[in-house]
Amino acid sequence: MKHWPYPRWIAHRGAGKVAPENTLAAFRFGAAQGYRMFECDVKLSADGVPFLMHDATLERTTNGVGLGGDQPWDQLARLDAGSWHSRAFAGEPLPTFENVARFCIANRYLLNVEIKPTPGHERQTGEVVAQYAARLWAKEAVPPLLTSFRPESLQAAQAARPELPRGLLLDTLWEGWFDVARSLDGVAIVCNHALWDAHTVAQVHGAGMRCLSYTVNDEWAAQRLVALGTDGIITDRVDLFSPV
Repeated sequence: MKHWPYPRWIAHRGAGKVAPENTLAAFRFGAAQGYRMFECDVKLSADGVPFLMHDATLERTTNGVGLGGDQPWDQLARLDAGSWHSRAFAGEPLPTFENVARFCIANRYLLNVEIKPTPGHERQTGEVVAQYAARLWAKEAVPPLLTSFRPESLQAAQAARPELPRGLLLDTLWEGWFDVARSLDGVAIVCNHALWDAHTVAQVHGAGMRCLSYTVNDEWAAQRLVALGTDGIITDRVDLFSPV
């Protein structure tokens, strides 16, 4: 992408920790703080519906039990995804990827979609998420940025919809990461913020990719990343950092 269309500040899972993550309530809260780009996690239900959730299991962020990917959407849609956070969000449902896409498109918000497959469904999830994204954003000038820790999910997304921008997520600089990122024809590397230094930023920029960071919740860390010349900061602290 010769022109980078995404803003520096990105709200993690909608609104970080100040609203129940990966819900439309979180997106609305983040938007009220002035954010215009959001990160979210997308996986598949047992019947192939892409929906928002970070964990493989349901217990932490819903009143459900077991693997989210083992249940059909009609059961997942009945779960309470807000009470775990606070009483103010009791009854907040899990959203489908399509629900969130339509919210973002209607309001001109941008999206970073982390492909978060249930173990064993890496390629299927990458393909389905890419197909949905291409269809939903077909008339939009700026597509969502697809990212994943799983190269096979990004490979499947690349094969299905090569026109969509992709980025490799890294929690360590494992051997071969740079070659894998280039083989994916990615536009970005999204690192644990502590991994960036001047050499790695120059390496990634030299390959024509952008440098994004997660999850940045302290001013000193944000200042360091700005000084290094990185391009995007994913934060939980939508209440602390002004995105404008």
